[in-house]
Amino acid sequence: MIEKKKHIISEEPEKAVLVGIITPKQNEEKVKEYLDELAFLAETAGAVTINKFTQRLDHALTGTYIGTGKIEEIKAYVETNDIDIVIFDDELNPSQLRNLEKAIERRVIDRTNLILDIFAKRAKTAYAKTQVELAQYQYMLPRLKRLWTHLERQRGGKGIGMNGPGETQLETDRRIILDKISKLKDQLRKIDRQMASQRSNRGNLVRLAIVGYTNVGKSTLMNTIAKTEVFAENKLFATLDTTVRKIVVENLPFLLTDTVGFIRKLPHQLVESFKSTLDEVREADVLLHVVDISHPQFEDHIRVVNQTLKEIGSSDKPVFVVFNKIDAYTHKPYGPYDLPKTRANYSLDDLMAEWKENNSDVPAIFISAKEKTNIDKFRSDVYNMIAEIHAGRYPFNDFLW
Repeated sequence: MIEKKKHIISEEPEKAVLVGIITPKQNEEKVKEYLDELAFLAETAGAVTINKFTQRLDHALTGTYIGTGKIEEIKAYVETNDIDIVIFDDELNPSQLRNLEKAIERRVIDRTNLILDIFAKRAKTAYAKTQVELAQYQYMLPRLKRLWTHLERQRGGKGIGMNGPGETQLETDRRIILDKISKLKDQLRKIDRQMASQRSNRGNLVRLAIVGYTNVGKSTLMNTIAKTEVFAENKLFATLDTTVRKIVVENLPFLLTDTVGFIRKLPHQLVESFKSTLDEVREADVLLHVVDISHPQFEDHIRVVNQTLKEIGSSDKPVFVVFNKIDAYTHKPYGPYDLPKTRANYSLDDLMAEWKENNSDVPAIFISAKEKTNIDKFRSDVYNMIAEIHAGRYPFNDFLW
């Protein structure tokens, strides 16, 4: 009897190179930071970053984003190193995508497409899948011409940027796409009405919403406070679906909502399609803004979140800043003979003192949700906030007749 050999197919991660430009508005340090984040996004999507390319320009070139010399350099590198995909840090217009793919002869995607791909993989519920599908079609619509030739070359293939909304054939005709967008919007409007009704049925319970940059520990904090099992891991956009839990602290009930993480250059298609998810933020009484204090660019993350809150009309909400991951915070010791003190030399006490000095009107606490450091103090602070709002909403709740 001949024994059949078992063939184990291992799916190798795609090899990627990243591309960004240094401009008067975006210095070299910023571009390095953005490309590091892009590499994390690529890793989350299932790719390994092999190299990063940058070019100094006054602005992105209309037809190719980067110059011909840099294109030739990238083309030579991807051919020599068997690179699968080239990822650009900014959103590319349709002509840029077509021209770059033709010149480099590799699959080219931009930051927006990469984030949409991650959302497509991470969406679990029917609602989240519908939201992502709508965003994908809106992104796809102006790029139909490029998509036809691109998919014909990649027929049957799979990879990052190819996790489309689930079509079984190339139905990228403009009329069909527009029809799908219209139907998805109708579907979302129906779900939006249902969710609005659900929110109205919650009565006048105090509502807290957890917001923050992606991967700062929002879901871990939710699990710690609510004692639930919300999916959390060290990857970008681990949670897409809004989770709402009723919590009771010292006999005082309130609602706690965990929301999708924000990120710089968040695709406008996603902001629009995730409108109902963001309605939870708009209707909250207090925002718990979670910040990863161990991240070198945490201040930039704060600005991105504040800007996003402004864009969705929630910048006027009371905010309680929760500096998380103090267990992972490190700093360089500072001696009497060292150069002038920099942010890298700041201890946690230094950061606390600076925050209180510059943001005296915004309450804050430094915790570790993972290690449960300062969690009791955090619970107490949250209780005091809820009790104050509750007392204003129900002034005679504890009146003894």
